[in-house]
Parts: sequence; structure tokens; C-alpha cells
Amino acid sequence: MKVSEIASCSQAIVDEVERVIVGKRETVRRAVLTLMCSGHVLLEDIPGVGKTTLAKALAKSIGGDFRRIQFTPDLLPSDITGSSIFNQKEGEFQFRPGPIFGNVVLVDEINRATPKTQSSLLEAMEERQVTSDGETRPLPRPFFVIATQNAIEMTGTYPLPEAQLDRFFSRLSLGYPDRASEAAVLGQQQVAHPLELVKSVVDLDTLVDIQNAVRDVFVHDTIKEYIVDVVRATRESNQLLMGSSPRGSLHLMRAAQAGAAMASEEFVRPDDVKAMAAAVLGHRVLPRAELRAQGHTTEQVIERILDTVPAPVPVG
Repeated sequence: MKVSEIASCSQAIVDEVERVIVGKRETVRRAVLTLMCSGHVLLEDIPGVGKTTLAKALAKSIGGDFRRIQFTPDLLPSDITGSSIFNQKEGEFQFRPGPIFGNVVLVDEINRATPKTQSSLLEAMEERQVTSDGETRPLPRPFFVIATQNAIEMTGTYPLPEAQLDRFFSRLSLGYPDRASEAAVLGQQQVAHPLELVKSVVDLDTLVDIQNAVRDVFVHDTIKEYIVDVVRATRESNQLLMGSSPRGSLHLMRAAQAGAAMASEEFVRPDDVKAMAAAVLGHRVLPRAELRAQGHTTEQVIERILDTVPAPVPVG
């Protein structure tokens, strides 16, 4: 698949989702980019800003099956993966798939379930499969998890461990809309929800082809070294207790490849790396207590690190 075709398809998905998520084009673009990289998104936001709507719109735009899992303290791993039930008529146990068997899976308030239930997502997210009753079953392709959590209300929650945070390709936030966008939302939804108008612009097979083709975008050795330098700088920063893992380097390269393809470019530029560095690395680092006390975010630290690491001259 040519990069021009990738750019056209990704643009169509972004435009279609923007029919319901008004004024948040960059966040929508990054969510679509993550989908193109076969990654998963962690959405940290307050309630009511459109997280569920974003997931539903993405699912409809690619013609995929949408599933929603509400995480609660009493949720069990089998409630997610599915379980075997005895069929009296057939005289045998039959597996009934859980809600994880979907193309776009919204995991709502992931930090409200117990660590045991949270960990049941790990195999599904990383291996694209689930194991139940000793049998491993593949998940459909594409498989895209959008997990949400409210970063403000933390009472009675189970914060995600660093190992599970590292499984997410990117961390995004929609935030409050601006005045004009919020007024536009009121006009759109006065009579009916615009989600009903969202249509499929890319089929699932085409999306899988895009996910495979993104990895063929050329990455020069100097760009790879630049990515490594940025990630190593997070490990050496005096504002961070822990830097990014090597998985962060790999995901940042994938994000840069997808960003270049979305711009119909044949090769990765330093700006493609910079554009996604904060979203890909921000949740993989651990800030010092004084940084949090001052109200600074890890994304801001990543942006400052980018200013200190020399970028290579773009090479074709």
C-alpha cells in the first residue's frame, strides 16, 4: 500500500470522527495514529468530554464491532475474557466469548477494577489473544483498546502499575472544548446525536493492510539514533525518578512512521518524532515528587527534553 493511500484513508477516518468530536482534531488524529500502529490508548480525562463517543465513532468509521466494559471492583477476569458454560442439550461445555472479543473495546474507568482484573487485559493487549480453560483463542483483527480513567477522582481506585501503563502505546486527553466548539456541540445535538450519521469509510481488511504498511515507512539510522537519544535523556533527567523503557523507543519509532505516512511522506523526519514524543513517552516515566507538587506534567518534561536533544538534519 502506498503512503498516499494510507494518508487518504487516515484522513477520511479523522474527518468522520470529527463529525462528533468537535474542536479536538489533534487528539483524534493521535488516536487514529495509535490505531494505525496496532497500539492501545489510555484516555485520562474528566467525565463528559466525549471519551465514549470517540470510541464509538472510531468503531463506526472503520466498520468494526464496538464493545464496552465498565470496570468495577467486583468485576472478574472471566467477565472480560469469557467462560465455558455447560450446554445441557449438547452435553458439553461451550465457550462464550466475553466483551474483549471486539475490534474497538472501550475499557471504562480501568482504575476502578482490582489489579487481578486489570492484569487480565495484559495478555489481550500485548498478545492479541486470551486464554480460558487452558485454551488460547485469538482476538479479531484489528484489535484496539481505549481505556479511560479519571485522573482527579482517585478515591477507591487501584492505580495502574508501571508495567501495565507501559503496555499502552499512547496517553491522550480530550479536555474541555473551547467556547466556539462547545456552542457547535449544542447545535449539533439539539435534535439528534451526530453519532448516528457517522459511516464506515474504511473496511477492516484495509485497516489491517494499513497497519502492516506503516512499518515499511523508511527510518534513517540518524533518526533511530535521535529516538534513542531522546529516550535516554528521560533516564538521565534530574526531574524524573524513572525514564522510559526500550518499548518506548520502539513505539516512538512506530508513531513517527505512522505520522509520516499520514502526511503522505515516504520517510520519517525529526518533526514526526517530536510530534508524538509526549503522548508516547509521558506515561512511561515517573516524575519526582517536587515536580508534581509544582503542578508540572511529565508531558511538559518531555517537551523540555526535546529542546535539549539535538535533532539530525532530515535525510531522505
